[in-house]
Amino acid sequence: MNDRTDRPIASYSTYADAERAVDYLSDQRFPVEKVAIVGHDVRLVEQVVGRMDYGTAALHGAAAGAVPGALIGWIFGLLNWLNPVVSGLLLALYGLIFGAIVGALLGLLTYALQAGRRDFSSVSAMQPSRYEVVVEEDVADEAARLIAGLQGARGSAPTAT
Repeated sequence: MNDRTDRPIASYSTYADAERAVDYLSDQRFPVEKVAIVGHDVRLVEQVVGRMDYGTAALHGAAAGAVPGALIGWIFGLLNWLNPVVSGLLLALYGLIFGAIVGALLGLLTYALQAGRRDFSSVSAMQPSRYEVVVEEDVADEAARLIAGLQGARGSAPTAT
């Protein structure tokens, strides 16, 4: 972390609005390397995307194992560690298949060991409740003036900071 002093110049309820403000500063030739977008009041949101069963657990495990398996097989093929005649792509295919099988088995085992405690799949994300555009103190007045011009042109204003 650096030791610069920042001053908030605007606060927005969505990241897209804060991003538009910084983009506007960039369009006005403002030195955007002195700008940051800071999320506040962060919370973890876990969106449930489906029911988990043995088939889904095996499929997720196979997908998770296939990629590293293919990568390891491809690397072995490139480095000719096994047999110089065998191509890297063929070893990548073998690695993909082996990784998928091992991943599926581990996915099934993990699901079975949970004993029905987590019968759903989900995606987690961090979501701030607001976003502040902060600027280094030495150029904050100019940034605030430019942002005020943006808000006047759009007919809406950010939350006062």
